[in-house]
Amino acid sequence: MNKIFESRIRLGVMSVLMVNEEVNFNDLKEVLEATDGNLASHLNTLEENGFLKVHKGFIGRKTNTTYSITKAGEKAFKGHIAALEQMIKFSQ
Repeated sequence: MNKIFESRIRLGVMSVLMVNEEVNFNDLKEVLEATDGNLASHLNTLEENGFLKVHKGFIGRKTNTTYSITKAGEKAFKGHIAALEQMIKFSQ
């Protein structure tokens, strides 16, 4: 199991990114019901660990920050999920 994914927000971010190629900050904030600061800190942790990529751009004059999962992030998250599934199997 990977301690990085123990947080509800980080687990949620990775879950969303596993099924979406790219997601913007505001959509993540809405889906995960997180505050700006809380989400930003968790996204920073995931980025520092190499689990996601940050893409900064503009839509018109407004900034638009989107996130996507890296190969390392995908591998780490799949490993974490597999470990959770094993725990569930053994506890039944």
